[in-house]
Amino acid sequence: MEEFVEVQLMRKGKGRLETARKTERAGRPTKRTYLFRGYIRCGICSRKMEGSPRKHGMYYRCPARTLAPGSAALAEHPPTVYVREDPIRDALNAWLGSLFAGENLDRTVRALVESAGGRSGSGDHGHAATRLAAANGQLKRFQAAIAAGVDPAGLVEAINAAQAERAAAQAELVNAQPQDAVTEAEVYAMIDSLGDVGAALAGASREALADLYAKLRLELRYDNEKEAVDVTASPRVNSACVRGGLEPPPP
Repeated sequence: MEEFVEVQLMRKGKGRLETARKTERAGRPTKRTYLFRGYIRCGICSRKMEGSPRKHGMYYRCPARTLAPGSAALAEHPPTVYVREDPIRDALNAWLGSLFAGENLDRTVRALVESAGGRSGSGDHGHAATRLAAANGQLKRFQAAIAAGVDPAGLVEAINAAQAERAAAQAELVNAQPQDAVTEAEVYAMIDSLGDVGAALAGASREALADLYAKLRLELRYDNEKEAVDVTASPRVNSACVRGGLEPPPP
């Protein structure tokens, strides 16, 4: 009987243990792939939300019971905040796809450079940036032509010329910027390292998506009242971290 009482007291007291009242959750080993694990935070208490698998989908939750006693967030925090993963994934992929689409890529690069304290510049620098964009556009068109069935052998010289033009423009961009500034060439190189973002988003496995999100260094904040998620992408450019949100292009 004494053992039974002791167990019951331990169970009731578990919720008051100091280890159950943390301001930040630590990652735990898991075999599941959580797309936003460690990236999504509760807008009320600012803690990382935890994955919560269900038969009909993946959710992220933030239970109020694990808040520290006396926390100011308790006054407005629901017993449990839930948000489903699928709608966030679909909206996020559409946003990222538009940012890195060919017609919006130059604007995205400029936004990244400006947010990192670099400059898009004018004069020689602006001319080199235009040449680089044109060369990248040519290479994308050649890739599309090959995918459509055009014989690659007939495009070898044109592809080599476009690649040479891109390399020359990248070199000119680097020389036109101060040594400690983030350049457009570096951002283009960073984006190239991500691979084809559109292809990665279209029908990609959960593992591939998780890898892409990690490279983009996403930060998500869920507003339970508005049922909305604010997203910031902070991809790293060499040793510099490009900070700041990227606004989606106009429709």
